[in-house]
Amino acid sequence: MSHPVISGFDIIFAGGGTTACVVAGRLAAWDPSLSILILEGGQHTLNQAKHVQPYRCISHHKPTSTTMTSNVGNPSPRLNGRAPIVRSAHCIGGGSSVNAMVYTRAPASDFDDWGVDGWESKNLIPLMKKLETYEVLPDRPTHGYGGPIKVSYGGCKLGATEEFIRVGTTYHKRKYVEDTDDLETCNTYSIRRYIDGTTGRRSDAAHHYVYNQAHNANLQIWVGKRVKRVIFQDKRAVGVEFTSDPVSCPDAGQSSSIVRASKLVVVSAGAFGSPAILERSGIGAEAILKRCDIQQLVDLPGVGENYCGLRDHNFISVPYFCADGPITMDSLWRGEESVVQEHLAQWKINGKSLIAQNGTDAKIKWRPDDDELKAMGSAFQPRWKEFFQDRPDKAVAIFALSEGYAGSLSRSLPPRNYLAAFYFTLYPASAGSVHIKLDENGQEGLDFNTGYLDDPSDIVPLNFGYKKMREILRRMPSYRGEVPAGHPCFPEGSAAVCRETTGPVDLNAPDLIYTAEDDEAIDRYNRDWVSTTWHSLGTCAMKPRADQGVVDARLNVYGVTNLKVADMSIAPKNVGTNTCSTALLIGEKAAMIIADELGIECRPYSEPSGKSPRSRL
Repeated sequence: MSHPVISGFDIIFAGGGTTACVVAGRLAAWDPSLSILILEGGQHTLNQAKHVQPYRCISHHKPTSTTMTSNVGNPSPRLNGRAPIVRSAHCIGGGSSVNAMVYTRAPASDFDDWGVDGWESKNLIPLMKKLETYEVLPDRPTHGYGGPIKVSYGGCKLGATEEFIRVGTTYHKRKYVEDTDDLETCNTYSIRRYIDGTTGRRSDAAHHYVYNQAHNANLQIWVGKRVKRVIFQDKRAVGVEFTSDPVSCPDAGQSSSIVRASKLVVVSAGAFGSPAILERSGIGAEAILKRCDIQQLVDLPGVGENYCGLRDHNFISVPYFCADGPITMDSLWRGEESVVQEHLAQWKINGKSLIAQNGTDAKIKWRPDDDELKAMGSAFQPRWKEFFQDRPDKAVAIFALSEGYAGSLSRSLPPRNYLAAFYFTLYPASAGSVHIKLDENGQEGLDFNTGYLDDPSDIVPLNFGYKKMREILRRMPSYRGEVPAGHPCFPEGSAAVCRETTGPVDLNAPDLIYTAEDDEAIDRYNRDWVSTTWHSLGTCAMKPRADQGVVDARLNVYGVTNLKVADMSIAPKNVGTNTCSTALLIGEKAAMIIADELGIECRPYSEPSGKSPRSRL
């Protein structure tokens, strides 16, 4: 079948997420004569309130949202037969345009553990500094102060944060420090966000790498375009075939077009999109391609495997009642018009109001002490000794407080103030896979195994996390009990039964004692509710080809030429962090690699004068 062929570009990016924006933006700034095309299935985010106003981050998870794609996993007995749903960004800027803006960075040792030449932490730290403007503290040796991405406390601090930290530093006996993201510190409480401290806007890759170069006609962004496959001539990538995206452009036809790339094709569609594009292009395992009637071009069985590196971070959000006095995000998240307008007016003046809030002010990268490790039992001991014990910079989980609840039960709860306890594990041992498949009607779908909780050690820190976070919250002055529908169903008569209360327990009160039946209820609850942290990675891993690798150290896809992958899918192992920081970092590194290969001089970053997206509001 013939397809219309569109005049070509030097470089084509198949996907317009966080990493693609970084790479394309850097290359365009360094060589404005380079013709670059970004093809993105989602829509633009430029100056749109739902993307630039931090408090609106929860809107992207509504069932009607088109800014994220729902990837439905296969039912799993480890999840009590449930089919988990993992959402991924579907817009310009990718995750940086829709995430919760939580700023964390992986320990430096995570990158050393990758074991990839040129990707050691000593080579990456200068790029970590290059990409950020750290507005929190001056003169920190591992932070940057002139980069495009702003890091700050955000527009304001909520009162329950101080309570959470106070209980954490007394009852939980952990310190508070100003910088837990120095690439080695953990087990301390802290606060940071990807929010511009001056404007109160989200600080994302779209606005600060590509939208600020609207003056450059050689940098083009085509939205609503779904890349089907890469076009090859003698195993050399020469372009891509694309159609209109059915979600972004439901009324458009599905005819295909081809656009040519003279220098390079970069697949940058994320942990779900990138392996799918490769498989549709004939790159992957023979059995996968054969069942989809795709002729194999390159035998690369690692495509789509290694889902989430050493895997996605397993997440739980647990709701609690909050006193009436403290300010929470609930009224804004419910859309109470008078409250929204009041805070919006203030935000427009100085960027300081709840509009510039994501609701999460405090967190701890948690490692268990000896007593906690003993309480976790024998099932976690082998994993602890193998991976964590001699690596003091690696946290087991992140515990965080949300001042407001916007979880799945929120629409059925009465309007009032809530708190939520977050806990998610950072290095689960289980692994999954994601591949394309055809249904009985010949339509493409996903064969997606999350792998969640397949390894028996992975449930242990989640079960402990429920107990520890409950003890912390029930000592906070704002605590008014548990929302029963969002907690384990404990047996009648248990001391752990959840209910509304009139106030907290004493700071020195004994911990709740859980029976074996209570523990079973917690285990069942976590299996019923565990979900993604939207940190998918690893499905086009940067590893040796013989070890199920898909790309080499310079991001070249094995077995072909002029084709690279650049996004979180290339991570060969997990990173103990909210992954936006790593996606940005991969973008900076990929830009350096491509510039080097094209003979482009890498100039220091500078925001074009008068071109800031803020001026277009």
